[in-house]
Amino acid sequence: MAEQDRTFIIKFDNKIPERLDKYLAEQLSDLSRSRIQDLIRGGYIQVDGESIDKVSTLLPSPCSILITIPPAEPLTIISEAIPLDILYEDENVIVVNKPAGLVVHPSNGHQNGTLVHALLAHAPFLQGIGGVQRPGIVHRLDRDTSGVLLVAKNEKTHHYLQEQFKSREVNKIYMALVDGCPPTPTGRIETGIQRDPTQRKKMAVAYNGRGRAAVSEYKVIHSYKNHTLVEVKIFTGRTHQIRVQMAYLGCPVVADTIYGHKYPSLPLHRQFLHARSITIRIPDHSEPMEFSAPLPDDLQQILNELT
Repeated sequence: MAEQDRTFIIKFDNKIPERLDKYLAEQLSDLSRSRIQDLIRGGYIQVDGESIDKVSTLLPSPCSILITIPPAEPLTIISEAIPLDILYEDENVIVVNKPAGLVVHPSNGHQNGTLVHALLAHAPFLQGIGGVQRPGIVHRLDRDTSGVLLVAKNEKTHHYLQEQFKSREVNKIYMALVDGCPPTPTGRIETGIQRDPTQRKKMAVAYNGRGRAAVSEYKVIHSYKNHTLVEVKIFTGRTHQIRVQMAYLGCPVVADTIYGHKYPSLPLHRQFLHARSITIRIPDHSEPMEFSAPLPDDLQQILNELT
């Protein structure tokens, strides 16, 4: 049987006017504010019988708000039994150690064999996120970057985790081996990052206040003859952020043939970049939790040979 729309009514009688999207986000804790805004724009919200499509509409007092939540869009992705290295799982989250070479989301050129396909095989009844029946990827890693990745199992958790990413409360630590060495043993990198104007598949440092702000801090862990192992903490999650910024410092990530040297300086078939740990608050736990993934064998072997 096909799923039916869910409809319900909320009364508003506050003395101080409030924005429609803000008020509903406070009342409907299982829906993210962005999801509520999509419902408003889609004509699924009525105030006193009138359809409202402007998210910033101020609510009159008193008024009656009719909310209609359509069923999640039909899933067209067929699950695939791809092995997953699960670091932690409860009723709200799955924490995965993503291997290099695994794409997170289906896209042009990667219609099969993604992390999403694997998650659907592991947990086929994950609650729809944002109106789409798919696992709730909270953040992403590049195809050739390994390490810790969070997945929300319901919309409330997805919103809860995303809010921490937006407010920069999440502690994300990466390990990277770079060619050469950074200019100082520790440092903070603050740049803008934008799409490269000449090569649209690449990102680039932006100047004159352009682009989106990107902030990282690095610390040298070990210096080798021609390479340096660094720990990088990122405060923002821009596309290719670490790769772009390390190249900007003149010490690109080893084997990053897009932002670094055309030919890798070491026998490695993907960039030496690993999401080592994430510390974040998850539902039903009073203190932040740290999830970590060990350096994979291919990267550890490179370090062993450098020592």
